[in-house]
Amino acid sequence: MGEGTGSLVLQWVDRIEQIPQGAWDALALPLATPFLEWHWLRNLENSGSAIPQAGWLPRHLTVWRQGTLIAAAPLYIKGHSQGEFVFDHQWADLSQRLGIRYYPKLLGMTPFTPAQGYRFLIAPGEDEASLTAAMLAEIDRFAQANHFSGCNFLFVDPDWQPLVEACGYRAWLHHSYVWQNRNYTTFDDYLGAFNANQRRNIKRERKAVSQAGLEMVVHRGEDVSRTLLSRMYHFYGDTCDKFGWWGSKYLTKAFFEQLHRDFQQRVVLVTAYREGDRTQPIGMSFCIRKAENLYGRYWGSLEEIDCLHFEACYYQPIDWAISERIQMFDPGAGGRHKKRRGFPATPNYSLHRFYAPRLSQILDHYIAEINQQEQAIIDEVNQDLPFKA
Repeated sequence: MGEGTGSLVLQWVDRIEQIPQGAWDALALPLATPFLEWHWLRNLENSGSAIPQAGWLPRHLTVWRQGTLIAAAPLYIKGHSQGEFVFDHQWADLSQRLGIRYYPKLLGMTPFTPAQGYRFLIAPGEDEASLTAAMLAEIDRFAQANHFSGCNFLFVDPDWQPLVEACGYRAWLHHSYVWQNRNYTTFDDYLGAFNANQRRNIKRERKAVSQAGLEMVVHRGEDVSRTLLSRMYHFYGDTCDKFGWWGSKYLTKAFFEQLHRDFQQRVVLVTAYREGDRTQPIGMSFCIRKAENLYGRYWGSLEEIDCLHFEACYYQPIDWAISERIQMFDPGAGGRHKKRRGFPATPNYSLHRFYAPRLSQILDHYIAEINQQEQAIIDEVNQDLPFKA
């Protein structure tokens, strides 16, 4: 069903396959993030990962002019908050106490992907501000017609954020841990940024892996086989199982295997083998690369090997990133181990609109204080990084 706005037609679709890949990727490929590309999103849907039965009901908004796609927004109707990595449970609890139904809600993000870059996809040369406003107005109409509590955009592109805030959305501050290449040419350059104690610690951790008789190999592009991706699924699943409910297994085996067909050139696998035997990976981390950006996503190991997690998820990707002149490495969710290894707390924002007047009033009143508290946490973390004085 379409809604006309002047010469534009706004249309909702419930599967990304209803949109031609070429039309979608003409908007998505120029972006820094790889996670809004057609193949990635289609794989999430077709693999049985981001589907209604899992609480992710796709409802993508598209904008057409004379049969040409000029804008699009990947969106999902959510019946829970799992897999989002922006923890809005306090808003859900407050809503319940006020007698307001919190679910369903409308969500803009790449499912299960806490990486900055979400935005509306808009064709070059178009008026971003007016198209964004028109799409947000249609989202308001759709959300209120379907009695959603609100609309939320997570891990947003900072360049797009002001356009949405200008239309009345509130920005909620969060942080993740992101490595930036400070003109390093070797791993030793990166080590040189740390204080003496942490340099020794990193060298000791890397030495522990080599002394365990492991060889680290980076597979990328055509070197990424379907077999390796299938193995990565088992590592991912095993790691999720270790964390119980908190390690929810969102992705299916089909998701990993389909990457071989559709997304192979973006995949980077950091793999640990027993020296002299590359037939059976002992451990592996899964990353995605686009241009100068690298994103760490998942990891797992067959055995508990001292410091292998740090080597596979941090040191090897950084070493490889420096050699490839990659400028940014986002290693994924969590921060327990990242601070000590040179990943500063880095701000990111989510954008929110509540349709219930009382919830909206509370958000408006308290969001500045909430953000101030979060900024204090960011500052405290970054004052304690183990770099040289």
